[in-house]
Amino acid sequence: MQNAPTSAQQRLMSQLVKFGLVGGIGFVLDVGIFTALRLTVLSPEAMHEGPLVAKVVSTTVAILANWIGNRYWTFGPHRSSNTAREAVEFLVVSLLGMGIGLGCLWVSHYALGFTSVLADNISSNVIGLLLGSLFRFTLYRHWVYSPRRQKRRAGRLGVPDAGHDALAAPANG
Repeated sequence: MQNAPTSAQQRLMSQLVKFGLVGGIGFVLDVGIFTALRLTVLSPEAMHEGPLVAKVVSTTVAILANWIGNRYWTFGPHRSSNTAREAVEFLVVSLLGMGIGLGCLWVSHYALGFTSVLADNISSNVIGLLLGSLFRFTLYRHWVYSPRRQKRRAGRLGVPDAGHDALAAPANG
């Protein structure tokens, strides 16, 4: 007999689904823009570093779309009232995640010599995206939009906790 999922597990699954849907929109933007740029003005024939520049541009657009979706939907109840700090933290995590994708693209395109559009998309938009997404979700959940941070901040300000710790593990005792 299998136990029914706990409310914390259900909230985690809800976050993962929302993160995946927001990421799906970002993915479509990222791949579409990357491929369009890679095939045109930022092709390797037009610019040696074209695929890398195309990836930076496409990922930047996707990061903006993902910040809006994650801030207001995926992690909405846990977003910070300090939008500037949250945006900087989100950007730092996103840029590190972009670095993972760029690293995969660089290794594939320049170190291994797989230079086709398909190879560039597989290395950056499949392998890099999967590794980067795991990294980003973990840091968004436990740092940028951490329910525990909201609770600590509320405690310092003397504000009663309004359920911001909904995803934290229950205390034993």
